[in-house]
Amino acid sequence: MPVLSFEQALATVLDRARNVPTSPVETVSLLESAGRVLAQPILADRDQPPFDRSTRDGFAVRAAEWSRADALRVVGQLRAGDIWRQGELPPGAAVEIMTGAPVLPGADAVAMVEHARLGDNAELRAAEARQLTPGENIIRRGAEARAGDAVVQPNTTITAGEIAEAATCGHYELRVYRRPRVAIIATGDELVEIGQRPADHQIRNSNSYALAALVAASGGDPVRLAIAKDTRDDLRDRILEGRTCDLLLLSGGVSAGKYDLVEQVLAEFGAEFLVTGVRMQPGKPVVFGRLLADRLTDPAQHERYFFGLPGNPISTEVTFHCFVAPMIRALAGAGVAGPRFVQATLAEEAPSRPGLTRVLPAHLSPDLHRPNVRLVRWQGSGDLAANARANCYAVLPEARDLHSGDVVTVLLR
Repeated sequence: MPVLSFEQALATVLDRARNVPTSPVETVSLLESAGRVLAQPILADRDQPPFDRSTRDGFAVRAAEWSRADALRVVGQLRAGDIWRQGELPPGAAVEIMTGAPVLPGADAVAMVEHARLGDNAELRAAEARQLTPGENIIRRGAEARAGDAVVQPNTTITAGEIAEAATCGHYELRVYRRPRVAIIATGDELVEIGQRPADHQIRNSNSYALAALVAASGGDPVRLAIAKDTRDDLRDRILEGRTCDLLLLSGGVSAGKYDLVEQVLAEFGAEFLVTGVRMQPGKPVVFGRLLADRLTDPAQHERYFFGLPGNPISTEVTFHCFVAPMIRALAGAGVAGPRFVQATLAEEAPSRPGLTRVLPAHLSPDLHRPNVRLVRWQGSGDLAANARANCYAVLPEARDLHSGDVVTVLLR
C-alpha cells in the first residue's frame, strides 16, 4: 500500500469510526458518570426556571411606573427561596428582590439596586432617569427548558455542566455506554517492566503506561498485556489475548527492521490493512486495519480494529492523539470527531520538511487575547523529557516554511 498523507490517513480512520458498533449500555450513579458518554437524553422534570426569576439584586417594579420616574413606595422584600403571599404588586409600589428570587405577580421588570435611590420613608426613585422595559432583568418561566424537553442529548460526553443539569432535573443515575476495552501490547526485546532494574542495553516499558493513561482520558478502559518479545510466537499469543477486547493497540515493531514483525503476524490472522504508513514526523510507520471475524471457529466473535504505533514514545503519543483517540471516542458512543485542533500564533521560525506533516512537541501560552505556540527543543522522538515539557503539538504543513507571527494549527492533548 502507498504511504498516505496525514489528511488521507485521518479521513480513513474517521470513515471507519462512523460504522463501529457502540458499547452496551449500563446505569451508573451521577458522580460516576463523569467522563462517560450519555446513552439516553436527560429530560427536564419541570420548567426551567420553574418561575419568573430575578437575575439581579434590586427592586421588582412595573416598568412603565419606573420609566416615568414616579416615586414608588417599597412594600416588602423577597429573597431567593421566598414566595410572595400578598397578592399582586399594588400600583405605585416596589418590592426589594434578590437574585434568584421569584418575581411577584404584577411586577414586569427588576430595577438594579445600583440604578435606584432609596430615600426616607422607603421612597424609591430611579437614579439618573434610568429607563426599564418590560421583562428586563427577569428570566421567564420555561425560558431555558420546558418540562419534558431533552436538555442534554445522547452521545454527549458527560462533564461538570451535564452533571449539574442532571442534578437540577433530579437524575441521580444516568444511562451511559460502557467504556470500550482497549488492549495495549508493547513490543520489543529491549523492554522490561518498570519495577525491574534495566540492564545497560534495556529500557523500561513507558509506552504501555502512557497508552493506558491516554486510553482512559479518551473514554476507554485500558487493558495492559504483558510485553511481547520480538518473536512470532510471542506476538501471536499477545494478539490472541488482545483480540478479546474492543480495540487492539500495539506499540513498536512496525518499522522495516528485521525484527519488526507486527504486520507479518497480523497478516497471519487475516488482517485487512487500511493504512501502512503516513507522511508525518514523528509517526510515519503507523499502521491501521482490522482483524476480520472468524465465525467458523468462534460464532460470538466480531471484527476488531487495530493500530500498530511506532515504538518511540513521542511517535506513540502523537499518533494516538491523531488517529486512535477518535476511534476510541466512537467506540464509546461519542460519535465521530477528529483530533482537537486550535489555532495559535507561531512564536518563532519553523522550517518545513518536504513531503512530511510535522507534529512537534510545543508549548501553548495562556495569553488571553493572542495565544502563541513555541516549539520545545528536543532530541528526536525518543526524548521523553522534552515531551513532558510540552503541553501540545504544533502541526506544521508539508510544503511551507513558517515564520514568527504566522498562524498555525495546534493539536491539543
